[in-house]
Amino acid sequence: MNQTRLREFILLGFGNLHSFSILLFIYILIIFLFTVIGNLLIIILVSINVHLQTPMYYFLCHLSSCDIVICTNIVPSLLGAIVRVGKKITFFECMTQFYFYSGTIVTECYLLSVMSYDRYLAICNPLRYSGIMDMKYQIYLSVWPWLVGFTVNISAVVIIANFDFCHDNIIDHFYCDVLPLQKLSCSDTTVIELEAILLGLPIFIFPSSFIIVTYVYIFRNIMKIPSTTGKNKAFSTCSSHLMVVGTFYGALTVKYMILSNGASMLMNKIVSLLHTIFTPLFNPIIYSLRNQDIKATLKKFWPIIGQKFFVY
Repeated sequence: MNQTRLREFILLGFGNLHSFSILLFIYILIIFLFTVIGNLLIIILVSINVHLQTPMYYFLCHLSSCDIVICTNIVPSLLGAIVRVGKKITFFECMTQFYFYSGTIVTECYLLSVMSYDRYLAICNPLRYSGIMDMKYQIYLSVWPWLVGFTVNISAVVIIANFDFCHDNIIDHFYCDVLPLQKLSCSDTTVIELEAILLGLPIFIFPSSFIIVTYVYIFRNIMKIPSTTGKNKAFSTCSSHLMVVGTFYGALTVKYMILSNGASMLMNKIVSLLHTIFTPLFNPIIYSLRNQDIKATLKKFWPIIGQKFFVY
């Protein structure tokens, strides 16, 4: 079979839902707007309120930035595929999209572990917390996940970019991901599969294991708190982060471990939709509805924010 260097791909999206394309477009567009606005709002509220400029909210801003990057990278392709019943994307755009998607996912894995470490220090070592978690240390803990995330995936992008695609150029998905691209390739994909296994330890297993260990210590210290009020307050500072960790890692596990072998592309696309669109929306909802500081800041500064948006 002739090996061809393709110049463009066609993203099918949800091509089998033609009769619901308008409703699906409107629904996803609304979710996209709420996701971007919600995460931007968290960043704005933290930046304008001095009382929210603590390590926990500082890392939350980086998590919101991750969610914005994921949404703005994936959703436009999906909306284009819904409107045109298949969206053309150049080879370079496809590789760029895959690079930013995989880089952001790795970054979020490490950011969630950094946030668990922050909660560990605050609850298990409160007397030394402010001395350890100074601004210099916060910047270090927030920068290295981005550096690692957008460095460790370069090799995967280079390997996939050098695949020979001898089948058609139709990607049965709504964004460029490793599994659909592997199916189109006629090259030996053993290298990328082996790399995925090797990188699974530092990218997925280590951060998730670190989060589990830190929360074991956190819960042990919480149970030692004598007052019920103190226990509830400590639990409330961790519950939002635990819910975000559960949804993020749950979707990631289903997508790349459970559905990676023999699952239908429809199921893969549904889980991907939850992972790339609904999870980023879930984060600001959790932190805004369950966090009294965020809600109080929103009530206080909303007239000012709304006036600025209205003027511009």
